[in-house]
Amino acid sequence: MKINNYLLIALFVTLGACKQPPIEFADFDAFVDFDDFMPVKVQETDVLMPDGSLNPEISIMENPAIDPDVPEGMQRIASTTSAAMASDILGTLNCNKVKQIAGTYTGHDVDGSPLTLSGKVVVPSSGEVKNIIVVSHYTIGAAHEAPSECFPFEGTLAAKGYAVVIADYIGYGVTSHMIHPYLHARSTSRSVVDFVRAVRPYLEHIGKKPKHDELILMGYSQGGATTLAVMRMMENDFEDEFKIKKVYAGAGPYDLNATFDISMEQNKTGIPCAIPMIVQGISLGERLNLDMADFFQPALLASYEELINSKKYTVRDINRKINANKLSDIMTSEGRNKNSEQTARLYLALFHNSVLNFEPKAPLYMFHSKTDDTVPFINSLKAEERFKKLNVDFDFDDYGNHMQGFLKFLKAVRKDL
Repeated sequence: MKINNYLLIALFVTLGACKQPPIEFADFDAFVDFDDFMPVKVQETDVLMPDGSLNPEISIMENPAIDPDVPEGMQRIASTTSAAMASDILGTLNCNKVKQIAGTYTGHDVDGSPLTLSGKVVVPSSGEVKNIIVVSHYTIGAAHEAPSECFPFEGTLAAKGYAVVIADYIGYGVTSHMIHPYLHARSTSRSVVDFVRAVRPYLEHIGKKPKHDELILMGYSQGGATTLAVMRMMENDFEDEFKIKKVYAGAGPYDLNATFDISMEQNKTGIPCAIPMIVQGISLGERLNLDMADFFQPALLASYEELINSKKYTVRDINRKINANKLSDIMTSEGRNKNSEQTARLYLALFHNSVLNFEPKAPLYMFHSKTDDTVPFINSLKAEERFKKLNVDFDFDDYGNHMQGFLKFLKAVRKDL
């Protein structure tokens, strides 16, 4: 499928981007034979600044929790000394310069029909590539947070000698005008798998074919659940095409029913924006045609389209605007009752989109802080119960809140690579 090059450029320009140095556009004529992956933006970037600090352009996850007792300046990972963080997480780099390549590929919509999607590949500017690391990204809200539109922190692993492949998912990048099917396992994992399939011949073409064919999968939070869904799809549906070296899954909502139950029991959520994201995302993915009025209290019902679907706001921005942690302030009584007609349909769909219903074959590392304030730890307890007899390494301890856990997860992955 050949796509007008100028149309592709226009699509990306309209999305907005993180503040970065001038963009070096790809030579499209050199890639006319690559219909599956079409590079749109190519940019060389330093990971570390001359003083050893992390490049400030690198996008780092916000703390999604709203805690009035914590000063605003301490709510973000960026408050950590960047030089110390970079040294602690990244260790010694193979090279400091990496090349970010954003582009489009042909994937699948939620109904299986062809859909042009986008993502980013990050490779070391010099030296060989060891393996492809397939990253499934965490929950984002704003269009400018899509991997194709900024420099995701996980992309820094390219400086360790890897090709980092990160799909935007449906609803971000060139499809930011669409609703993101949040936590819909099959469509989201298919977006990731399709991207890997599209990127591999391109890497060979530019002289960055990995030394080893085995893939490394990793993801945290939403990305942790998506990573397991990708693993399941690759091992079950594409067994002859993909070899997986190891999988790293951190703090993911793996069991959506257990998450629903404990949230309702405690009448709270650590990530308010996830409520409308899940209800409309699962409704879209499973084609349930749920009426949002059955689930959202009037204040949220009147604002969720702007807050969630405009893609103007980050997760933290949305949470602050919702300004409620109690489920009873966010959801209707019908929405909180899993025995009501419409919620029972949603609850069944949550079951179908949980990602623990398979037996992992490749080595799997699972990480979660027991004091996580965003994704309930019950998810990892359920995973341990399901996978305890398999080749799985469980790393569960008091590692701080969700954001602090993210940093420790990244460090653990880097040390094990």
